[in-house]
Amino acid sequence: MRSFAFALLALPVACGGSAPPASPDAEDAVAIVGGKADESGYTECELETVVAHLNDPATTVESLRADGLHTRAARNLLAHRDGPDGAPGTADDDLFDDILEVDAVYYVGPVALEQLVAIVAPLCEASPDAAVEVFFSPQPRERSHLARAVELVDGAERSLDIAMYSFRDGAIQDALERAVERGVRVRMIFEKANEDRRDPEGSASARLEDAGVDVRYVNRIMHHKFLLVDGPQDDPAQAAGATLMTGSANWSNSAATRYDENTLVFTGHAEIALRYQREFDHVWTHSRDFAWNPELAERVDTIPVADEALAAADDPDAEALFTSANFRTYESSRYGWTFSRVRGREEVASRIVELIEAARERVFVASGHLRSRPIAEALLRKLETDPDVEIRVYLDAQEFLSAWTHERQVDEREACLEEAAGSEARTMDCLDYGFLYAFELADAGVDVRFKHYSYRWHYSYAAQMHHKYLVVDDALVTGSYNLSANAEFETLENVVVLRGATYAGVVQRFVDNFDALWETGRAEGLYDALLADVREGEDAFPIVFDAMALTWDEVDALKRAMRDACPEIDSEDFRRHPERHYRCQP
Repeated sequence: MRSFAFALLALPVACGGSAPPASPDAEDAVAIVGGKADESGYTECELETVVAHLNDPATTVESLRADGLHTRAARNLLAHRDGPDGAPGTADDDLFDDILEVDAVYYVGPVALEQLVAIVAPLCEASPDAAVEVFFSPQPRERSHLARAVELVDGAERSLDIAMYSFRDGAIQDALERAVERGVRVRMIFEKANEDRRDPEGSASARLEDAGVDVRYVNRIMHHKFLLVDGPQDDPAQAAGATLMTGSANWSNSAATRYDENTLVFTGHAEIALRYQREFDHVWTHSRDFAWNPELAERVDTIPVADEALAAADDPDAEALFTSANFRTYESSRYGWTFSRVRGREEVASRIVELIEAARERVFVASGHLRSRPIAEALLRKLETDPDVEIRVYLDAQEFLSAWTHERQVDEREACLEEAAGSEARTMDCLDYGFLYAFELADAGVDVRFKHYSYRWHYSYAAQMHHKYLVVDDALVTGSYNLSANAEFETLENVVVLRGATYAGVVQRFVDNFDALWETGRAEGLYDALLADVREGEDAFPIVFDAMALTWDEVDALKRAMRDACPEIDSEDFRRHPERHYRCQP
């Protein structure tokens, strides 16, 4: 629909004001002929970045004119964006959904679009000095984040800093050995080292140290999944040439080929590299030595990343957050360096809540878990106070609870609160831990779907929805952080927050990914076919099946049908050994 903003802008003329300047585009000019953006002659990145640039509250009529956009287009575009009150960032804003909505504004035609693309084109130029690669799983290993990790390790010249929860990939192990042989300094903070130290012989951590990789661990769960290549260990200037890989995916075959995951690779993003170097150095300095290879025992610290270096490299469209901010560190005489929780700090959840509270268009959540009270409550408040905001939540099957099970967890929380009466710390623990919020959100009217692939969950066959990201308006939040109190208060995690024109293409990739996940198996009719097989078939039906995105009602109906058709599905053997049972005979 054409914006009515031009009619408002024309009112001063009728009242004796000066006429608006002439426009090189006609009033009804069309830049995207036939509504086919892919035939416009511009790249997807350029068109998406134009939309993001116009939606950015920092973009003004004056800045658009200064950058070369003709006056009528600039005025009308921002009048459309800002709504009747003429102010950006308010409730009546009408942000652009896509380039076709931009093209529909009066006096936006071929000339205006060419001028807009010229403004943002530098942000879309392929440059090895500043790039973001996006890898989604599942996909063949040769196109996965694992293959890219091997390339990055093989390309390292000075250093490799790795913080990894789970590592089971022979090709990366081989690449690390080659790196050590080239003289690259390799440090790894490895979650499994905490277990391996009890029986180190032949362990994964010992093999790494035998290869020359210096391995350490921490007393908390080390849930990071990042790699920093040639980072700014000794000089902040090295940050411009560093590469960072981070995301939800561990270094395992399942993460590459079976689970839903995302991984980002940043090259030439100095502030991000500096922040991850600072995080790695902080954790490394307060870690405990695996101490298998005596040649690696000498601790060599790097130069701390100073606040001044971060300020000099400031990227206003990117943030990096770490749950290490929720802990203090001290050196125990018995155990060594220790991370201890500081109550009252909530580094990541509080930022996510801020973004949700400020949302004007959409909040998309793709997460294996939703067990964070502040985030769940923020979603419920947004639904109540701003029902026009589109909220969609996509979770792993583990988060589904029946109505009965939900009532039981409510009762358990109430009992916990009664026992904790008089203790603020214990009361907060009762409220924060052990509660699954999917039922509560769906019951309140939030659009929730589950990636459903089996009657009963088991890791051996689970095609997990392992993403940990949110899209809030034009912002992306992604990293290793599960939406849970455990992630906030018990584990070391990281997220990046990307927004604005610089990262518009990256954000759009995640929007497209979310839309695909949201429709998993639905176009193929998998649900109706399976439900019919369960209700009407005489042969054994599958209880481990192709993944589908299902609502709470759909999952509940399917589970009830399976129990009715095959009561044995809830027998002790089926419960204790789900990995043995892929079908159930009526």
